Amino acid sequence: MRHPGLPLLLTCLLLAACTPLAVAPPVPATSAPAMAPLAPPARAEKLLAIDSQATLLTITVRRGGALARLGHDHVVASRTVTGWVAPDLKQADFQFRLDAMSVDDSALRASAGLDTTPSAEAIAGTRHNMLVRVLDAERYPDVRVQATLQSGGNAVDAAITLHGVTRQVVVPVKLVNLPDGGGLRASGAFVLKQSDFGIVPFAILGGAMAVQDPMELAFDIVAGNKASAPGSASAPAQ
Repeated sequence: MRHPGLPLLLTCLLLAACTPLAVAPPVPATSAPAMAPLAPPARAEKLLAIDSQATLLTITVRRGGALARLGHDHVVASRTVTGWVAPDLKQADFQFRLDAMSVDDSALRASAGLDTTPSAEAIAGTRHNMLVRVLDAERYPDVRVQATLQSGGNAVDAAITLHGVTRQVVVPVKLVNLPDGGGLRASGAFVLKQSDFGIVPFAILGGAMAVQDPMELAFDIVAGNKASAPGSASAPAQ
């Protein structure tokens, strides 16, 4: 016989997976220090400034555990990437703030093929859990990527710093020159594990409701022809 309180219990579990637990306050927007500027290499002949407005980086995390069907997959995104590309050196250095990332934008969820629709309260809870309970964004506010293009031109060797941990990974990349020599566009997708950066994926009820360890990352980075050699009048502002 089905227990009459079971639907209510399952609803509570669903809400618990996506809403903050009353154990810590949200991270204030001003709690983390501003990002330090990225110093471009003095030997670069030309620098391209990353166009934050045209650049998008997304991270998709999937639900897991025995009660996964009661939760949601999530997409977080950054449109605040800053940094530079040095084409002659085949190098790039960029970063973004965790507390400036959007959570579960409806258009991005649709693009990722996610089939559920979290409520506004669930999205707020997900953001809280991500910043406070999982990423500790007050201590580690930034993500930084230092990349060098491999000789074949189809991948980069990237040093990714997240949660105070740096890992070396090979990332496939597609490079396209923008029209009229206006810069470069780099796009691609790859998978990282949260645990590789010392992050414990969010879970409750002994893991019955959890976020899976793998993170699916996709990037579309535009570096405009807005900068020249370091020290010149047209070098990117830092």
